[in-house]
Amino acid sequence: MSATAQQYDVIRKPIITEKSTLASENGAVVFEVAMSASKPAIKDAVEALFGVKVKAVNTTITKGKVKKFRGRPGKRRDVKKAYVTLVEGNTIDVSTGL
Repeated sequence: MSATAQQYDVIRKPIITEKSTLASENGAVVFEVAMSASKPAIKDAVEALFGVKVKAVNTTITKGKVKKFRGRPGKRRDVKKAYVTLVEGNTIDVSTGL
């Protein structure tokens, strides 16, 4: 597996919500990442894929809700998000896609 493929395994997709848009005004970008991804691995992947300098990485794990699917109880998957703060002057445009 190539290095780029491993980095795409760490970073799954950008998250575009109201909260992430507010974070982007402060120089942060929000990504959905693999549950097993560590903060140093996330930092290396973002720097390699987008060619930017990362200042800090904060992560949060959201537990999946129990919901009903077609009348039967089911559970949504757990999601790990990474709030990546970039060094001043660096930007990532997530609206154009990876």
